[in-house]
Amino acid sequence: MLEIKGLASISPLGHLNEFRKDPLLFLSDLYQQYETIVSFRFAHRKIHLLLEPDLIKEVLVSKQNSFHKSKPFQEMKTLLGEGLLTSEDDFHMKQRRLIQPSFTKQHVQTYAEKMTMITEEFITSWGDDEERLTSRDMMELTLAIIAKTMFSMDMKQGHEKVGKHLDVIMNIATKRIRSVLKSPLALKTPQNKSLTEAIKKIDDVLYEIIKNRSNLDTQNDLLEVLMRARDEESNEGMSNQQLRDEAMTIFLAGHETTANALSWCLYLISQHPDKAKLLYEEVDRVLGKKRADYDSMKDLIYTQQMIWESMRLYPPAWLISRKAMNDVTIGQYKVHKGETVMMSSYIMHRSEKYFTNADEFIPERFQNGKVQGVPEFVYFPFGGGPRVCIGNHFAIMEATLVLATLVKHYSFELVSNHHKVEAEPLITLRPKNGLRMIVKKRK
Repeated sequence: MLEIKGLASISPLGHLNEFRKDPLLFLSDLYQQYETIVSFRFAHRKIHLLLEPDLIKEVLVSKQNSFHKSKPFQEMKTLLGEGLLTSEDDFHMKQRRLIQPSFTKQHVQTYAEKMTMITEEFITSWGDDEERLTSRDMMELTLAIIAKTMFSMDMKQGHEKVGKHLDVIMNIATKRIRSVLKSPLALKTPQNKSLTEAIKKIDDVLYEIIKNRSNLDTQNDLLEVLMRARDEESNEGMSNQQLRDEAMTIFLAGHETTANALSWCLYLISQHPDKAKLLYEEVDRVLGKKRADYDSMKDLIYTQQMIWESMRLYPPAWLISRKAMNDVTIGQYKVHKGETVMMSSYIMHRSEKYFTNADEFIPERFQNGKVQGVPEFVYFPFGGGPRVCIGNHFAIMEATLVLATLVKHYSFELVSNHHKVEAEPLITLRPKNGLRMIVKKRK
């Protein structure tokens, strides 16, 4: 058994302040200094950062039963309840069996037309040579898509009833996750009050939609599929509470991550005119005057390569952590019960060990979502193993169709006086302070 090398700290908080100050730099520096695994401390919690794909695979796949979502992530239970992101063990597997059929490639393709139509409707108000806060646009657009495909809600309803409250929740949840001492939600601090009020607003909307649905409704949306789902073993459906938790999980995960992937993709396109030219040429050749649809995806190869490479450089789910539920050996290292293991797709995706010119934007390196010669679990934008993101097919289809539709009609440039573009590692990896871009109509 090998000893895990660790960072020393005399601070009561350990390395928490360094991590808070710049999480991406902190983790990247560790990757440069250590090869396999390194440990550090957040106050009383011992953390092991995994830097080797085989170790990551053990935690996410072969020994995943020994690990649960880490304690900070459980902060999201305030919002998500016992949804797929936060539930564990038998209950998680039962819920996943119920939901899985809704997210097969065959099923999600039925939403392709809605995705494209909503995108076309969304950009009708855009002018020529107009400045847009495109990062916010992508949030609103993907929110509109998930609101329509999930609940059959129109664009305006989705933002007013849910979107603005989700923004409040994401910001406060991130602060709480990074805090050593958290005030109990029962304590009516201004922050706690804002959080509980925002969650209640969304709850009211979700429960109203669930209550008003009857068996006669045929909305052909994700909520209807969830309401009709039956467990193979017990033949039981979901309670209203379960429906609410899964709906909230899909709503959050289904728009936040895709919005960030698209925002980063548009930014990278604006910085690489040679790559943008290839993208425009493909979209013009494949689509012509027709609308992007599921059938056109097989020919939108470079469009998809753009998305895979954007998610390599800026993975929306940039950090995964797990808590050991028992003493467990990974590789040649002993992890003790209660300790946390951390895996960062951001640092693995930018490893010069596995990617040639790792910091450069080279979409051509991807073929069918993979890079030749790169081991499994070096590139893992959707996680992996039994808990791999259930909406990965939905997300890639959505990102492909939205990107193709956007660049069919517009080109994108950063405004000339733009602030320095930096990644902001909240729960997801957002462009810090947003992206301001000039959209120009393509002739």
